[in-house]
Amino acid sequence: MAKQTDPRQQPGPPVGQWLSAVALGWLIPGGGHFLLKRTGRGMLLLASVTVMFIFGLMMRGAMFHPESGDLLTTLINTGGFVGDVCSGLLYLLSAWFGYNTPDMPGAVHDYGTKFLVTAGLLNILAMVDAYEIAIGRKD
Repeated sequence: MAKQTDPRQQPGPPVGQWLSAVALGWLIPGGGHFLLKRTGRGMLLLASVTVMFIFGLMMRGAMFHPESGDLLTTLINTGGFVGDVCSGLLYLLSAWFGYNTPDMPGAVHDYGTKFLVTAGLLNILAMVDAYEIAIGRKD
């Protein structure tokens, strides 16, 4: 009788196999897919994340900054900050050029803030996809 192995005890794929694709995918949206020779998917991700981020900037959306205080404030601001930072080079360039709009009332500004965060969240999904392609779990 063959012994069944527990999947939780199996070692993960070597870091060198996936790190460059995931890191490039964070820095440049779709970059991991370009590195893995998935040009069509990479172009689609690059266009989607970039357009969503630019629309957020054009709507004068606010960038999140980590704040402490009560639990809800900490969770919202830290989660929003992680979403913003996950846009990679787009976030770094906008911060470097001094983009800083205070959170102000209004539907357009609120949608802009959501666009900025959602661009980063979409890029997280792209990084996960690049990881799965790099380790051979997905075509």
